[in-house]
Amino acid sequence: MFDIKEELKKLPEKPGVYIMRDKNDNILYVGKAVILKNRVKQYFNKTKKTKRIERMVSLIDHFEYIVTDNEAEALILECNLIKKNMPKFNVLLKDDKTYPYIKIDIKSDYPNIFVTRRFQNDGAKYFGPYANAGAAKEMLNFIKERFQIRQCRRFKSNQRACLNYHIKKCLAPCMGYVSKEEYRKQIDQIIMLLEGKTKEIIKQIDKEIIELADKQEYEKAAILRDKKIAIERISEKQKVSNINEKAIDVIGIAKNELSICIEIFFVRNSKMIGREHYFFENSNELTEHETLSEFIKQYYINKMDLPSKIMIPEEIEDIELIEKLLSNKINRKIEFRLPQKGEKLRFIEMANNNAKITLDNRTKEKEDIVLKLKDTLNLESMPRKIECFDISNIAGEYMVAGMCVAKDGIINRNLARRFKIKTVFTQDDPKCMEEVVTRRIKHSVENPKGAFGNLPDVIFADGGITQIRAIKRAISKYQISIPVFGMVKDDKHNTKKLIDEDKNEIELDDTIMNFITNMQDEVHRIAIEYNRKLRNKDITKSKLDKIKGVGEKRKQDLLKKFGSVEAIKNADILEISKVNGITEELARKIKKEIL
Repeated sequence: MFDIKEELKKLPEKPGVYIMRDKNDNILYVGKAVILKNRVKQYFNKTKKTKRIERMVSLIDHFEYIVTDNEAEALILECNLIKKNMPKFNVLLKDDKTYPYIKIDIKSDYPNIFVTRRFQNDGAKYFGPYANAGAAKEMLNFIKERFQIRQCRRFKSNQRACLNYHIKKCLAPCMGYVSKEEYRKQIDQIIMLLEGKTKEIIKQIDKEIIELADKQEYEKAAILRDKKIAIERISEKQKVSNINEKAIDVIGIAKNELSICIEIFFVRNSKMIGREHYFFENSNELTEHETLSEFIKQYYINKMDLPSKIMIPEEIEDIELIEKLLSNKINRKIEFRLPQKGEKLRFIEMANNNAKITLDNRTKEKEDIVLKLKDTLNLESMPRKIECFDISNIAGEYMVAGMCVAKDGIINRNLARRFKIKTVFTQDDPKCMEEVVTRRIKHSVENPKGAFGNLPDVIFADGGITQIRAIKRAISKYQISIPVFGMVKDDKHNTKKLIDEDKNEIELDDTIMNFITNMQDEVHRIAIEYNRKLRNKDITKSKLDKIKGVGEKRKQDLLKKFGSVEAIKNADILEISKVNGITEELARKIKKEIL
């Protein structure tokens, strides 16, 4: 048996990672420590903790730890374990995005330019990241429109030039119409464009225009003039400030009662090439400081393409360690800066404001419903996850239940579940309800990371006080507390009211009434459709189902040809054996079994 007090004494005074687990051996939390003994002991001291940490500590049954050589190794291991296990009480960055880059294969004699999401150390030049493929493709299309580079992915010599050559969009290196040096001159200009060195390009183009004009090659000069104007326009379109930095990320953060939003601006060569945002739920249990710190570690620790500077809105833990770790990884200096004045501070403020706007736009509708529900139902915490149950049967036959789920005020059909009643054999809806809710809660208690996820904050029953009491009996088996409400319908089967565990009617405004009605209709649909599916399955059963060698496809082929089992019974063996997959021997067997 694991004795926490005794195990705390055994902790080493070394750096490492600690892993907190519950009684079912599920990982609750992964953390890093400079000195394991000191850090882990803090959780069990009688010091003031956040509600989230208090709740986590109350669930700890045992812990383990991994000793590392230094704090940097511990930081990397912590991030990797969090990403792999997604512990319930860690701040989790659910980032499966791969950003698009513009890639130039400069090792080739005649380099190609294309958009890719794979950043590799292959000697090619990469420009980005772009926050979305649309922005990257827009720039690529501009390059293809204004520079006569090859547009074929696989370069090979041809017997004749392609259409792009004839419409003056390619110099046809495949035909030898352009030298490597002339082609490379274009590539160098494109690289300067992507690096933001537009002034240098303009100077080169101006010089070429003058030379062409002196030679009276006015048509070529006009093409270059149009290219120059286009480059100036796209440069001005992208420019966002006079920050003189080659590559920076600017991070902003905003918080409300439902979520925390982190916004990143990608600035390269004084140009905004894109932005991205991330949301973190349960903001009532998280601080902005904690979220920002965990985000930066998880976001940057495994990235290969890193900016030279990262602007952050406030100081975070382990900043010097992270700087050193990232700098060593890519062999150049990476700095985190906390701007105090000037243009860089204005950029941080812009990122913060955008994070707030993004968050407000995302949560306004959800926030209204969730906050209203909290107040209307007089709940202690936000009803972020609501589950609703309904029983369906026909005179005690085909007894099933449906469950629908609303997260943050929106019904999520992907989380809906269906149950076939297993322990009740007569028409008794309350007993069916107790069985179903017991099974549902068991899933989360035994496996919080399973298909059912965490326990709900509130449960709605399609019915009155008897259904509420049935659900309360199911809940009481696990020594947990979940508020339960009944959705009562009128004679016309429309939602009429909501009642609590003491039969009190709850007044609902139109917004909440519509939400409750939608949940009730949805759970009713799930239960009814499952009931209908089981009945239809029984109806289509026949003597053919019991014959070995006649599967579902052969059964359907037989019924399609003959129309019914009775018609098959009256058919001769030769006629039956004409059905695809039916041998004469199997036809004899079919005739024998159905007679």
